[in-house]
Amino acid sequence: MDAWTVVWLLGAGLAGGVVTAVVGGSSLITFPAMMAVGLPPVAATASNTVSMTPSNFIAAMADYKKLPQWRPAFAWIVVISIIGSGVGAWLLFLTPERVFMAAVPVLIASATLLFAIQGPIKRWTVRHSDDVALHTARADRIGLVLLTPVAVYIGYFGAAAGVMLLAILSLGDHGDFRAVNVLKNLIGGAMSIVAATIFIVSGLVDWPHAIVMGTGGLVGGYTGGRMVRLIPERLVRYLVIGAGCAVTVVYARRYWFG
Repeated sequence: MDAWTVVWLLGAGLAGGVVTAVVGGSSLITFPAMMAVGLPPVAATASNTVSMTPSNFIAAMADYKKLPQWRPAFAWIVVISIIGSGVGAWLLFLTPERVFMAAVPVLIASATLLFAIQGPIKRWTVRHSDDVALHTARADRIGLVLLTPVAVYIGYFGAAAGVMLLAILSLGDHGDFRAVNVLKNLIGGAMSIVAATIFIVSGLVDWPHAIVMGTGGLVGGYTGGRMVRLIPERLVRYLVIGAGCAVTVVYARRYWFG
């Protein structure tokens, strides 16, 4: 690996780690970076997942004081994360890439729309519910249903998965945006680590490239986790929606018209 490749992957990992922590959707940066240095698609996907998984946990640790209180729904989130991401990683071995990738723009666009309108939806449901706790329980059940295909998607590819997770978690009463964001980082990491383990055992990971990018991702994840404390919530929401729209356009162009 030459010096230019090391600099390229470190920079991509650093930018991807910041994006992971603040918004989500780092694969828009890191996956093409892996492809650009010559890795084939499956190896690039596996190496990208392994390299960027630690950045989720580092980002969560950087703002751990905002973690919401434990609720029973979180246990189900762990179960769904493990099973769903494992199924997604398994599908990577069986499904032609373009078959699944054709659905990526639809998934990202739907998540972005859900995130954009979740504020009015949450206000309306709370206003029309006599019991806020009942609303939260309903939101948890809906969120778990929506989380299942997202877990599979994260195990398979995971581009803009952070936007999807933010959209789902924002439906419930998890606190302010920072609380939702740190929970998003933990769940995203938990989902990715299952897929990463499967990729490692299967021998799909290109370790030199993954280690270099992962190093940049750790620095970026911590930096992004600290940045969330300083960036206004409204601005971050606009960034999430903008990132979701941008990723939708990019992947629609690539997988529908490319």
